[in-house]
Parts: sequence; C-alpha cells; structure tokens
Amino acid sequence: MKDVFRIFRYLRFFPKEIVLNIFFNILYVFFALFSFGMIVPFIELLFGVTDPPTTKPEFEFSQAGITDWLTWTLYQLKTDYGVMKCLLAVSVGYVTCSLLSNTSRYLGMYFLSPIRNGLVQRIRNDMYHKITILPVSFFHKRRRGDLLSRMSNDLADVEWSVVSSLQMLVKDPINVLVFGVTLIFVSPKMVLFAVLVLPVTMWLIGKIGKSLKRNSAKGQSKLGDVFSILEETVSGIRVIKSFGSESRMRERFAQSNEEYTNRMRKVVYRRELGSPLVEILGTVVLAGVLIFGSSLVIDGGLRVSVLVFFIIVFARILPPIKAVITAYYNLQKGSAAARRIFEVIDADESIIEQENATVIESFDDKVEYRDVSFSYNEEENSGSAVYVLSDINLVIPKGKTIAIVGPSGAGKTTLVDLLPRFYDCEKGEILIDGHPIKTLNIDSLRRLIGIVSQNCILFNDSVFNNIAFGSTHYSEEEVMAAARIANADEFIQQLPEGYLTRIGDRGMTLSGGQRQRISIARAVLKNPPILILDEATSALDTESEHLVQEALANALQNRTAIIIAHRLSTIQHADEIIVMDKGRIVERGTHDTLLALGGIYKKLIDMQSFR
Repeated sequence: MKDVFRIFRYLRFFPKEIVLNIFFNILYVFFALFSFGMIVPFIELLFGVTDPPTTKPEFEFSQAGITDWLTWTLYQLKTDYGVMKCLLAVSVGYVTCSLLSNTSRYLGMYFLSPIRNGLVQRIRNDMYHKITILPVSFFHKRRRGDLLSRMSNDLADVEWSVVSSLQMLVKDPINVLVFGVTLIFVSPKMVLFAVLVLPVTMWLIGKIGKSLKRNSAKGQSKLGDVFSILEETVSGIRVIKSFGSESRMRERFAQSNEEYTNRMRKVVYRRELGSPLVEILGTVVLAGVLIFGSSLVIDGGLRVSVLVFFIIVFARILPPIKAVITAYYNLQKGSAAARRIFEVIDADESIIEQENATVIESFDDKVEYRDVSFSYNEEENSGSAVYVLSDINLVIPKGKTIAIVGPSGAGKTTLVDLLPRFYDCEKGEILIDGHPIKTLNIDSLRRLIGIVSQNCILFNDSVFNNIAFGSTHYSEEEVMAAARIANADEFIQQLPEGYLTRIGDRGMTLSGGQRQRISIARAVLKNPPILILDEATSALDTESEHLVQEALANALQNRTAIIIAHRLSTIQHADEIIVMDKGRIVERGTHDTLLALGGIYKKLIDMQSFR
C-alpha cells in the first residue's frame, strides 16, 4: 500500500479543496444525523409511547437528557399549536435538514472534482516528463506496449481505483465515526454486542484484499503483453501481411488477451465479493441487535423510541462501512497499478547532469575520444561485460569531415551515440574543446549537435512543423531554404497543402526517400556546428542521393561532420576515414591511403564493386 500513499502525497497541491471537502462532508453527516434524532421525541410524544416530563428538564449532554429536552419542547409545540401543526413543524425541520445535508454532500463532491482530475493530471505529467529524460538504454529494455499500458490503463486504474476512493475515504469514515459515536452514546451495550463479529469480518476482508492485489498486479502485466503485441502489429503490418502471418498473430493476440481476461475475471470475483459479504454480516448483526435490543426494552432497560433510533442509525452506518471496505478493495487493486507507474517515475536516470554543469555556447576546436570503452551489459563490474567499444582514441578537428565505416555490429552507431550522451562510456572520456562532456550542461551539449539517423523519425504533424521541430521561431523562408538544401522542396510543393500537409503517423504517407530528405532538412535548419549523419542517404534512390550529397557538401562547408556510411561511394572525399571492426579502430586514413593499405576498407570497397 506504500505506492498508494505516494499517490496521496499529490494531495498537498490541493489544500483549499481538501479543507472544503472535509468541511462539507462533516456538515452532511451532522445534518443527516440531526434529522434522524428528531424521530425519538416524535415517536414518544405523538404516539403516546412515553408521557412527557411534568417539568421543563435541564439540558444535559446525555442520551436521556437530550431525549427529555426534545420531548418537552415538542410537547409544548403540540399543546400550543395542536398535533397537525406540530407534525408539520417536525416535517419542515426534517425536510430542511435533508436539504442542507444533500446540499453539503453535493458541495463536498464539487470540491473533490478538481482534486481527482488535478491529481491524475500531475501524475500523467510526471510520467511523461520522466519518459523524456530517461536514457535511451531504458527504452531498449522495455516493451513500448508495456509503457503505453502504464501510461493509459494503469493510470486509469489509479484514477478509478484510488482517486475515486477519495470521497469514500473522507466522507464515509466521518459517517462511520459520527454514527458510531452516536450509537455508543445511545446504547453502549448494543454497540458492544454488534462489534463481536468485527474480527471475523476484518479477517475475511484482509484475505480477499491480498488476493485482489496479487491478481491485479499479474493482470496489469498481462495487459502490457496485449499492448505490446498490438504495437508490434501496427508497426510491422507490412511484414505480417507479406509473410501471410495474420492468423498466427491473431492467435498470439487472442492467447495473450485470454490470459489477461482470465486474470481480471479473478480480480472482479474477489472485488465484488466484498459488498455481499458486508451486506450479509451486517444483516446478521442487525437481526442480533433487534433481538438483543428488544430484550432490553422488555426488561425496561431501554425505551422503544431509542431502540428505533438505534436501529435506524445502525442501518445507516452499514452503507458507509460497506463503502469503506469497497474503497479498501479499490486501493488494493489500484496499488498494483500505482506500483507500475512509480517504476517509471523512479527509474534510474543513468545519464545524470552534474550540479552547476558548464553551459557550452560554441564549438571552437575539436572533439576528442580518449581511451573510450563501452558495454551495454549492466554487469560490467562483475567482469562479465562484453564491450561494444574498446580503447577508442579519436580526434575530430573542427571543420573536418570524418567518415566511420565497417561491418555491421562494429560499433559505429554506438560510437557517435556517446557524443550527445545518449549513453555514457564506462571507461575513458569524451571531450569537446577540452571539456569532458560529463561536466557540460546536457541541453547546451545537444544544441551543438544535429543528427540524421538511418531510421528517420517523423511526427504526425505538418511538413513545416516536422522540419522546424523543437523551435517555433523559424520563418517560412528559413524552412523552405533548408528543404531546398535537402532536395525536398520540390516534392513538398506538390503535396495537397504544401508545407502545411499533415504526413500521418511516422510520416507513412510519404515514401522512404521523402521521409529521409525531411529529416535532413530538419538537421540543416538547426544549423549545428557538429552534424552526425548515420546512414542519412540510405533510403534515397540514386538520383536523389546524388542531389542530396551535393546539397550536403555545401551545407558541410566549415562544419564538423561525422558520417556513418555503408555506401562507401558517399564518403570518398572525407578528410579522414575511420575503419572499425569488433568495437575497435583498425584502420584510419584517406580514401587513397586505405585503398593502398589493402586491408578491411579495401575488402569493403571490392565487395561493393567500387574502384
């Protein structure tokens, strides 16, 4: 339940609403109780059950004192105005109390609404904020469907299981407390008799609650599996159709969905068991109270009217008790969802910015890799790490174009991902102008770097906003100029709404080459001093590749560029070519130097039939 209590910590942002909610709930309970209290003298006097006091009694704060005082007052009204007018006065008083009680109840709910919605809003914002600052490695180890499930279904579970219980946890305990104290005040003996069954009830509730929490946690995990399969299906629909695997994916989804449904069915069974359990036990206790109370009346130890009042109040206390137990079950179910939410919010930020980190405004000299080694294995300290990069030493002077080539899996992309601190190296360090990048402000570091990856990422927005992504101050002329450099302006102008055309989810309404050129235009518009091109032209046809290469050649003048390429024809004019294999730099030099060396680079060239 500690995760649920963490949810309640968000209540500190709503102090005024909480105070007003509690205040009006207290008014609701007291007005309701006062209306029931009018029944005692009404029964005793109007129906002649008890003779009124012969003299005006002194008001005392006791069951007999209050009853005698109300009976005397009501008797005076009856004597002065008659039975019907007295009855009318009592009815008006009852209706007034009911009106005030229900108005207070509505106002309590009114001030609860901003708490419920605001609390969920803050949790959702905290989750999204954490997702945006978590390292890239976090997402390599998590299924996207599971993250979506936590952000949607788990948060909805918290809203309806935890937040919706706030009213029960405020109003109903007040109900139980006030009504319970009233019952003790009226007849301690009958209250003692009624609570004898309480230990049995609490034991049953605890057993059901633990089972509910356990099955809820497993159910949320199963729903993550369902979301993951759905996300994989949407992302890979072309592959699924091309391999005729629709039926196999349907079976996989149906099996996962059935496991989730069966698990949640158990949750519903246990959650719904609480209400009839309390109802049955409450009815048994009520029947026992009637028998026990009647024996007290027969023995002269209790007035009939007091017994009636006790029964009415006791019957009224059962629904709030049931609501409190329902809230307890909801909290048990929501605890599993809250735990999954806080697993994201509490996730380790392995890329941590130092306090008072240096803000770097410009790039003036060089980028340097010193003895850099890196492993994706978190157990590198145990000695079992498999290093993706080992002992990398590299200097990239300002204004130079450095190409990185090598077989797949050589560590090329990992090498450049270390520069903007998508990951941190375990050994060695990377410096920009002599400053270790771990000492730099991360935002200022990344402002120096523009990236175009082989998997171009576009958003479901207009072409203009995709090119100007991350900023709102770019003019139309600047965006169009960047598009022309990337050889994208011509096809953009032919779109239905030009630069204002929305390109769909991940830009799927465009061809692969068009998406890549928009990505290049976005990097060009950012105008960073360091540009990383990770297979930036891999999705272009021969003609477009040639045109983009010419545009990039102009854009890369007086700019530092790091180009990862499999098409070796695109990097033959680089100032230096770095050849990597198995995480190490094995060759380096110009195109002609490496050809003369006759090593790995020469073999790669020969494989592509390039002379």
